[in-house]
Amino acid sequence: ARGARERADGAWTRAEDASTRAVGAQGRADTAFARADEVDGRLTRLWSTRTKRDLVEAVQVHFGFNRWDLNDTAQTALVALVRELRENPRLSVDLEGYADPRGSYEYNVALSQRRVEAVRRHLVEQGIELPRIHSVGLGPIADKGVPDEKKRRVTVRLMVPAE
Repeated sequence: ARGARERADGAWTRAEDASTRAVGAQGRADTAFARADEVDGRLTRLWSTRTKRDLVEAVQVHFGFNRWDLNDTAQTALVALVRELRENPRLSVDLEGYADPRGSYEYNVALSQRRVEAVRRHLVEQGIELPRIHSVGLGPIADKGVPDEKKRRVTVRLMVPAE
C-alpha cells in the first residue's frame, strides 16, 4: 500500500507541475496574441493612411513567357517614372505582379512575385528608397479578353499622398 501511495503522490506532483507549466504556457500564448492584436491594429492604421493616396501615373512592364528579367524595353519604360520619384520624395510606387494562367496557381504566384522583385530591385538600384516601394505578386490573371502576353506584367503605379 505504501508503494501505491508513493506512486500516487508522485503522479500528483507531476500533474501539479504539468498544470503549472500549462498555466505559464497559456500566459505566454495570451501575451503573444495580445502582441499580434497590437501589430494587427498598427497595420490596419498604416494601411488606412497608405490608401489615402492619389494615382499620378501608371506604367505596364511586360515580361516574356516564364521570364522575370527586365529587358531593355522594360527598363526604358521605367526611366521617366524613376526621374519623377527622384525629383519628388513625397511620391511612392505600388508594384503589382501578374502572370498568365498557364501552369499551376502556386507557380504563377511565385513567378509574379519574382517579376515584382525584379522591378523593385531595378528601382532600388536607381536610387529609390525601399520604404517608398510597396509590392505584391498576385499570380495569374484569368481575363479571357486579354492576350496572355499582356497578362505577364508588373503594373507600376506612381502615387502621391491625398491632399
